[in-house]
Amino acid sequence: MDEQIIQALNDRTRHALAIGEIKLARGEEIYAPHRELAVLDKVCKANPGPVPNESLKAIYREIMSTSLALEKTMTIAYLGPEATFTHQAAMKRFGASLRYAAQKTIADVFNEVAHHRADYGVVPIENSTEGVVTHTLDMFIDSDLKIVAQIVMPIEHCLVGKIKKSEIEVLHTHPQALAQCRGWLMRNLPYAEVIEASSTTRAAQKAAETPKTAAIASALAAETYGLDIIEASLQDNPDNVTRFFVLGRKCSPPTDRDRTSLMFSLRHEVGALHTALKIFQNYELNLTKIESRPSKRKAWEYLFFVDSPGILTNPPHLMRLKNSGNAQTSSKFSVHTRWTLRIPERLVESATSHPHFRTKFAFIRDMDRTMKNHAGIGIPVR
Repeated sequence: MDEQIIQALNDRTRHALAIGEIKLARGEEIYAPHRELAVLDKVCKANPGPVPNESLKAIYREIMSTSLALEKTMTIAYLGPEATFTHQAAMKRFGASLRYAAQKTIADVFNEVAHHRADYGVVPIENSTEGVVTHTLDMFIDSDLKIVAQIVMPIEHCLVGKIKKSEIEVLHTHPQALAQCRGWLMRNLPYAEVIEASSTTRAAQKAAETPKTAAIASALAAETYGLDIIEASLQDNPDNVTRFFVLGRKCSPPTDRDRTSLMFSLRHEVGALHTALKIFQNYELNLTKIESRPSKRKAWEYLFFVDSPGILTNPPHLMRLKNSGNAQTSSKFSVHTRWTLRIPERLVESATSHPHFRTKFAFIRDMDRTMKNHAGIGIPVR
């Protein structure tokens, strides 16, 4: 039976390599999140058991990771160092066969992908307890990178060290981990000196090097530095989950599970935000998220980030808002550029005749008008 499995795996890999060659010849991306999702769904539907679906997904993730590594030498940049939760999220998405490059900052991850030193990047965007990672949002203001996929991962924090809990005098931890475990810390280690670290992995490293010291870190970080798990599941919220973005230079083909992220700025005048958000209601488009961030171009001006299920810029990846770079109209707007609708002429007729596309086309047209009347910038960052 094992020999049959080995033969089937090699046959599958040969087919994957042939498909990869066709993609490379066409200039297409080797990694296709939409296709990966379809394969995993198909595998789970065909699974009669007793192997759990999650275990089967993990097996197929490694099979696909091996194929990717054989098709092309791929590098995944992530917010490091090794064994951080971002590293684990990247491994969860891409498997163990690819090359991973740890980066010191979120900005470094963006730069590695933008300058073609990495094929994709993985960064945290939001935690279910502590909210959005503002630095990741801020990076999209000046970046042309796209969000090609997201990773949702449960986060379990552990108390790790080489001593008993009663002997702990100093606790190293990352600020996010501290915030997610604050209640536990007050109840269990109220007198410990808390020292912030650049990452949970760095906290674990300090605990391994310093006596009478422990850290809040992951089980993987404990294993990496030879530490004991003194206590597990420290997080105050049992449903503690973090979302991560996979960054790329091209948008993925659309699926029926997409989400569109839009960023726009508005002039400081009565009703501007209401006018922009009213359009979503007019076209029965739900909003799952809204955030505001300082524009960093002028004091007290803000950028708004909104998420909506589906693809607002249909036809897929062609109907979109794009920077016109028209600085002559800067006196009319809050910043020196504006965003206008650009649709290839050959698609206009199909976009306006099909009922689904017609609604989306009208939505973008009205958003564009609103941007011209009230706004300075509007970027789809799906």
